[in-house]
Amino acid sequence: MISTNDFRPGVVVTLDGDLYAVVSSQHVKRGRGSAYVRAKVRNLKTGAITERTFNAGERVPHAYLDRREMQFLYHQDQDYVFMDQQSYEQVILGTDLLGDATLYLKDNTVVTVVHFEDRPIAVDLPNSVDLAVAETAPGFRGDTASGGSKPARLETGAMVQVPFFIEVGEVVRVDTRTGEYIERAR
Repeated sequence: MISTNDFRPGVVVTLDGDLYAVVSSQHVKRGRGSAYVRAKVRNLKTGAITERTFNAGERVPHAYLDRREMQFLYHQDQDYVFMDQQSYEQVILGTDLLGDATLYLKDNTVVTVVHFEDRPIAVDLPNSVDLAVAETAPGFRGDTASGGSKPARLETGAMVQVPFFIEVGEVVRVDTRTGEYIERAR
């Protein structure tokens, strides 16, 4: 159990049978009456953010999450196979759990798989990945490094806006949190 006074961003608690991550919390003390904690929490299953109010000092169940480094091996249809870096055990995860993470997974990528009660619940990608450009419009004379951008399809199927000077076959670094081009990988 954890006190609502100890809520910090990133703390995971169990409310109404679901897992919630604390996004922000604020301790409020009124002139008359008792203090309370107003917290924004994100449902880890649906991703919905809600605001909840708790009595100050109220205790809620704290959820302990196990984070394991796993290497992506391959995918077959809707199944993605990962290997635990410590035990070499293989785990199959579906696209329903991975979501948009499938757009940035390439063979041998190391990710963090979050487990709750020995059940995978989420996948944390590295902040950026290097992917080769598979298809984009050719660059023309006069296109400069500064200025506009053009769409490019990457080796994993993700679509990213890249500068005009990027050509097919080049490797670019992409931010996995926003899906934006960062720089040309060296």
